[in-house]
Amino acid sequence: MATNEIHVTDKPGESNTDLAKVRAGTPYVWDGKNDDDRPLTRDEMQAGIEAYRKQRGRPTGSDKESTTIRFDRDVLAAFRAAGPGWQTRMNAALRDWLKDHSPA
Repeated sequence: MATNEIHVTDKPGESNTDLAKVRAGTPYVWDGKNDDDRPLTRDEMQAGIEAYRKQRGRPTGSDKESTTIRFDRDVLAAFRAAGPGWQTRMNAALRDWLKDHSPA
């Protein structure tokens, strides 16, 4: 169908979905045979949503703090060149430096 034919068939204010067909469709009914096909209850769905929300973000117990800091380009390039995990390696290098230079 050409574009101009599609525009002719569209009527202003009408949905492109045949809502009557959707509503007339048979709703899903579990046959009780296979438990894997059983639809989730409302409580099970809510529990799944809450579990997903708890997984997002930094893991609990992490003692990291977000900050902005400026490093020389060559220092950053050297850490980034080693690939993913460069921030963790940089943190470890700073921690190692602190062992030898801590005021104690």
